[in-house]
Amino acid sequence: ADRGPTWVNNSTATIYPLNPWRGATEIREPALSISAPENSELTYEKKHELNVGLDMGFLDDRITLSMDAYRRNNFDLIGNVVTMGLGGAVDKQGNVAEMKSQGVELSLFTRNIERKNFKWQTNFIFAWMDNEVTKLKTMTRMIDYITGTGYSMEGTPRGSLFSLKFKGLNEMGIPTFLAADGSITSTNIQFQETVNMSNLVYEGPVDPTITGSLGNIFKWKGFTLNVFMTYSFGNVVRLDPIFSNGYSDLTAMPREFANRYLNPGDERRTNVPVIASTRQNNDISNLYVAYSAYNYSDVRVAKGDFIRMKEISLSYDFPQSVTSKLRMSGLSLKFQATNPFLIYSDKKLQGQDPEFFNTGGVAVPMPKQFTLTLRVSF
Repeated sequence: ADRGPTWVNNSTATIYPLNPWRGATEIREPALSISAPENSELTYEKKHELNVGLDMGFLDDRITLSMDAYRRNNFDLIGNVVTMGLGGAVDKQGNVAEMKSQGVELSLFTRNIERKNFKWQTNFIFAWMDNEVTKLKTMTRMIDYITGTGYSMEGTPRGSLFSLKFKGLNEMGIPTFLAADGSITSTNIQFQETVNMSNLVYEGPVDPTITGSLGNIFKWKGFTLNVFMTYSFGNVVRLDPIFSNGYSDLTAMPREFANRYLNPGDERRTNVPVIASTRQNNDISNLYVAYSAYNYSDVRVAKGDFIRMKEISLSYDFPQSVTSKLRMSGLSLKFQATNPFLIYSDKKLQGQDPEFFNTGGVAVPMPKQFTLTLRVSF
């Protein structure tokens, strides 16, 4: 029977009633099912936290500064524990982890120029965050460490990305890697390995460590120009797993395939593997492993850093001398461009949006929007 949902429970077993299915419809009987066994050793997640804040103003508040700093020690963090099955659960919740984190958030506002017909204001926001898993008593597979969503390991940030070490193409254009036993291999990669992870390379956190924005507002007579940028640094992204040991006529090939291995000797000029032939697939056992490993190797990782022009807008408020003649109390015209372009991103992304990668590639890409607004008040 269906066991129902699994709860994080630290008192008694969670039991719910049901009616088991029977082949004869006239036979009905009540039953009880254990949704979650007793987990009496589980306790609440805890943390020790220190926060310090500072607010300052200078020159009659033409310059204002706000800063917050924090430091946290988290312990008794809950995660999955693989057990021997005693008590009826192989995978259960436990207090398995400890983590420390720290960060700084800063906001700076300045009125740079204050004139009768011209004003210039700047708003700068900066945030830095760093964390480290200091204790983790759990077990997971190699595939969980190398996929793009990130995983945790002692001594690294929460949500870290790891890769297989790429060791170049062989003389046939097949990718090779460092195996757990120190040898060089194409197909002897155990993605379900849970003990020996010595052949993994730490790439970095999947979440940015530095984020912020910079905005400038310029006012001249009736015109207002707003230029607003956002930035993010410190994280890595896994490039799309597009490589395979076999393709069809319906496969969309990215531009990287133009630089692939074609002839003997190309292994010295490129890291893009060959399109495997039917003979190679027949002669090399488990060739698909080599291409899967290539997708999750260190050459398929890019920086998630970016600087984005988030918004540019130009508006004009018509003077009262014009609005009064038109019997209006107000009239303004505004043109606004949202997400018009990226100022900077890693070249390995080849124009793809790093923020789109951070969503797992399943969200709607960051759209460009252009808006013209006419506002009339009577």
